[in-house]
Amino acid sequence: MTAPICLYNTLMRAKEPLRTEHPDRVTMYVCGPTVYNFAHIGNARPAVIFDVLARLLRHDYPEVVYARNFTDVDDKINAAAAEVGVPISKITERYIEAYHQDMQALDVLPPDIEPRVTAHINDIVELIQTLISRGHAYAAEGHVLFDVASYPAYGALSGRRPEDMLAGARVEVAPYKRNPLDFVLWKPSTPDMPGWQSPWGRGRPGWHVECTAMIGQHLGQTIDIHGGGQDLIFPHHENEIAQGTCAHDALYCHTWVHNSFITVEGQKMSKSLGNVLLVRDLLSQAPGEVIRFALLATHYRHPLDWNSRRLAQARQTLARWYRRIAEVTGDERQGKGPSEKARVSPDTEVLAALRDDLNVPRAISRLHELSSAIGVAANEEEARLAAQRLRASAALIGLLQHPAASALNDLRELPGQPSTRLSASRIEALVAERHQARQQRDFAQADALRETLEAAGVVIHDTPQGTQWQFADAVTA
Repeated sequence: MTAPICLYNTLMRAKEPLRTEHPDRVTMYVCGPTVYNFAHIGNARPAVIFDVLARLLRHDYPEVVYARNFTDVDDKINAAAAEVGVPISKITERYIEAYHQDMQALDVLPPDIEPRVTAHINDIVELIQTLISRGHAYAAEGHVLFDVASYPAYGALSGRRPEDMLAGARVEVAPYKRNPLDFVLWKPSTPDMPGWQSPWGRGRPGWHVECTAMIGQHLGQTIDIHGGGQDLIFPHHENEIAQGTCAHDALYCHTWVHNSFITVEGQKMSKSLGNVLLVRDLLSQAPGEVIRFALLATHYRHPLDWNSRRLAQARQTLARWYRRIAEVTGDERQGKGPSEKARVSPDTEVLAALRDDLNVPRAISRLHELSSAIGVAANEEEARLAAQRLRASAALIGLLQHPAASALNDLRELPGQPSTRLSASRIEALVAERHQARQQRDFAQADALRETLEAAGVVIHDTPQGTQWQFADAVTA
C-alpha cells in the first residue's frame, strides 16, 4: 500500500497525513506575487516548492486543481503607475508577463488556475456582503471592516492571542474601527485612484479578502492545501481563515504549508542593503535549472542562505548527472530529449522522501545514489535503465528534463569559477559538527549540516559504528 503524503500543518504545529475533501481530488491554493516589479529569489522559492508539491500530488492523485493568484491591484502598484502616468493594467501586465518568463526559466509548470484580483471584484463584494449579513463585518466612513471580536478562534494559525496582539501591537488605529485589530475588507478610492462601484461607494478591496473570494469562486468553501511564505502566516492567512470560516460556517482549509525565508550571504534581503536578487539577473549567471536546484537543496521549512557557492555546487551536481545520462543513452548523445519508448517508474525511495513533508534534500541524496548506479551497471542495458530511473525520479522535483547535450553546454563552468569540491578535512569537520548537534538534540542544525554536505555531493550514512561518508560520484572499481 502506498504511503500517504504527510505535510507539516502550520495550524496543528505537526506533520500530518494529507486530508482531502474528496478521495481522488486535491485542491491547492498558493498566494502568488503582487505584480509591481520583477520577481526576486524570495518570490521564486514558494513558486518552486509548490511546483514540486503539485508534481507529487499529480503523481499520487487522479485530479489536482492548483491555483496561484496574481494581486494586480495594490497601493504599491498604484504608486508605480502614478509615477509614470499610466493605468495600473500597464504595470501589472508587464510584470505578469515577466513573472511567467522567469518561472518558465526555472521549469515551474503553470498552475491550473491563475486568478487575478481585478477579475473578481464582484465576488469580493458578494463575500463582504455575506460577512456583513452574518454580523462579522461592518461599514464605517466608506470602509468595511472585519469584526475580529466576532470570531473567537482568531489567532489560532499564528498562535497569537488577540489580547496579546493589542498590548503594544503596531496596528492601525483609526476612528472608524470598533477594535484596533479589525482589518479592512473594502476601502474608499479617491478620484485619482483605481476603484470600483460598491454598496459602500467607489473603492477597492483590502488585501486579505481577495484570496478568500478567489478561493471560494474557483476551489470551493473548503480547500485541502493553502501555501505561501512564512511571512504570510500573520496577518494575511490568519485573516483569510477568519473570513472564510465566518462566511460559510465551514472549515476553510485542511492543511497550511509555509516555506521559510531566504537570506543573502547571511543578511536579510532588502533594498536598503542592495542585496535584492532578481531572478532574471541570476539567470545571467546560471541556467534556470541550476537556480531551481539551489532553491531545493535546503528543506522548505528551513531558512535558506543564498551565496555563490550554493549556485556553483548546484551547477556541478547537475553537470555530473547529465554526463552520466549522456554517456549511456544514445538519444542523449544526439541531443534529443528523454526517450518516449521505455518509461520507468520513479524510484520508491525518492517518492518516500517527497511524501515525507517534501524532504527534497533526502530525495537529492537518493538521486546521487541513482546517478552512481549508472556507473556501476553490469551492462549497457542495465545502465540505460538506471539512467531512465534517474530521469523519472528527478522529474518529480523538476530536474534533468532537458536534452543532455544542450544542458551540458549550458552548464559549462565559467573560467575562474571556484571548485565546489569540499576537502576531506572540511567534510570531516562538518560531520563532527553534525554529530555534536545531534548529541545536543539540535536536530534543525544537524539537518542543515546534512543538507550542506549533500548539496556538495557528499552522501552520508549513519551506522552503529558512526557516520560514514563518500562522494556521491565515487564509482566502485
